[in-house]
Amino acid sequence: MKIIVTSIFVQDQDKALEFYTEKLGFLKKEDVPVGEFRWITLVSTDEQDGTELLLEPNDHPAAKDYQKKIFADGIPATMFGVADIHQEYKRLVEKGVKFTMEPTKMGELAIAVDDTCGNLIQIVQK
Repeated sequence: MKIIVTSIFVQDQDKALEFYTEKLGFLKKEDVPVGEFRWITLVSTDEQDGTELLLEPNDHPAAKDYQKKIFADGIPATMFGVADIHQEYKRLVEKGVKFTMEPTKMGELAIAVDDTCGNLIQIVQK
């Protein structure tokens, strides 16, 4: 068994798609209409046949509550690995990405990013 899709709740699928592709650099793999929303998945440019990230609409009240509460408590919704956190931080700042902190040594280097769609995401160098 392997993980093929994981999801993250987003407030706006179009805004999330723009952020995750144009700012973070993921590739859109699928974009299929499903009722009033879409099945939008992204993949890493390095692993285009790897695990897909689903941009899941937070339309359900439980999803909205969950997303708001973990954001308010500073808990990242997901984590992405990078080869060089300082280089990635600089690249993303230049693209206008907002961070909650600069790269900070916490076991492994880690920082949190506001994805503009209701989530904090964490970037980690392992």
